[in-house]
Amino acid sequence: MDLVAALSFLFFGFTILFSLFSFLIYVLRLKPCCNCDVCKTYLSSSWTKDFANLCDWYTHLLRNSKTGTIHVHVLGNIITANPENVEHMLRTKFENYPKGKPFSALLGDLLGRGIFNVDGDHWKFQRKMASLELGSVSIRMHAFDLIMSEIRSRLLPLLSSVADEQRVLDLQDVFRRFSFDNICKFSFGLDPGCLELSLPACKFATAFDTASKLSAERALAPSPIVWKIKRLLSIGSEKELKEAIKKVNELAEGMINERRKAGFSKNNDLLSRFMTSITDEKYLRDIVVSFLLAGRDTVASGLTSFFWLLSQRPEVESAIRAETEKAMGLNQDLPSFQEMREMHCLNAAVHESLRLYPPVQFDSKFSQEDDILPDGTFVPKGARVTYHQYAMGRMEQIWGPDCLEFKPERWLKNGVFVPANPFKYTVFHAGVRICLGKEMALVEMKAVALAIIRGFNTRVVDPNQVPRFSPGLTATVRGGLPVVIQEREA
Repeated sequence: MDLVAALSFLFFGFTILFSLFSFLIYVLRLKPCCNCDVCKTYLSSSWTKDFANLCDWYTHLLRNSKTGTIHVHVLGNIITANPENVEHMLRTKFENYPKGKPFSALLGDLLGRGIFNVDGDHWKFQRKMASLELGSVSIRMHAFDLIMSEIRSRLLPLLSSVADEQRVLDLQDVFRRFSFDNICKFSFGLDPGCLELSLPACKFATAFDTASKLSAERALAPSPIVWKIKRLLSIGSEKELKEAIKKVNELAEGMINERRKAGFSKNNDLLSRFMTSITDEKYLRDIVVSFLLAGRDTVASGLTSFFWLLSQRPEVESAIRAETEKAMGLNQDLPSFQEMREMHCLNAAVHESLRLYPPVQFDSKFSQEDDILPDGTFVPKGARVTYHQYAMGRMEQIWGPDCLEFKPERWLKNGVFVPANPFKYTVFHAGVRICLGKEMALVEMKAVALAIIRGFNTRVVDPNQVPRFSPGLTATVRGGLPVVIQEREA
């Protein structure tokens, strides 16, 4: 009993000390060491009086900066929306701007040594492997077949059922379920069945969502020490994160074991292909979970924004329908891969929606050595430097005076889609770390968008709804996207 009492005393004593430490951090936030307007506004959260989202406030500051760069001193963060600075970081001085240990620590429990959380040799190895796999024609056609199968067997029947019942549907939830089914099939060879007609609860998806959300929220702590102590004590959000990651690990490890027993040499999923050269099961888990993160949330986020923007400009939807009818006729239900490549209006609309609402709103690096950005900004060693994709899509200096408008026609020249410079259109990153899954993500988005536009009329329940984003690794709209679906007459 004495031992139990002593341990209890130590535990509660440590809890009290942690509470006092957290309160001290809170007090320090109220009395910041920097008195500049930006830092005071950030620490007091007074930006919420005028802006729905933190990214909108940052955009306001960057639009009013002569260089397109700002400093948030209390975060030790230099934020830029200047394409020249972005090219400097991602190509010219790439080696000086790795992800860095602070970033890796935030996501380490979830992503481990996965490609999005590492630098150096681990990153180079996975990048090379992924480039070989994702670049092959057979893999791209396999991915396309999976997408079309999910559309035909689940998405279209679900939408038809909802249309018959005339009930409100959260389109964001549908897209998250669709993309989770699809990326699980592609990554693991597993079908979780999240988009079945009953819209069942999926333990894997729920655990993955919780782990992603809580990992991202670590960055909101006033100091890394706070979440690290909570993790040490296994309390609060860190206890919940630990439990969610345990479920993700159990499911991922179970799939890896099953695949080893069944054989993997003839399978096309990503896990099977990586297993031919990797025997470390923890490393395999990290790699595949990273691809799961990239392929699920980003596509769902992009599709949600696309249909919200489309509701604001019905003439764009009409133009896409006219284009698809010309390319496919009226009787064909789904396009071929080649037919979709020729749909320039659809391609322009998808790129334009991603410009205004990129699924990943910002990306941070940490400077290895002192440096000077092209706009003259001094970057001290160890500083965090962030390029802000969301703000870059709203910069008049980059996109012109109509930069806040949804105008797919800005991407067309004589009716043909013309891509933008990747250092000003950073939705898929740029330079050495440019997204390897870019083409596959675009194909998935366009295939889903086309299937819905051709077969249904969608009406957003609240057309005046302004997207408000939840904290997370990707842009997720609070409250989803409630819509009413109607089948179009043949």
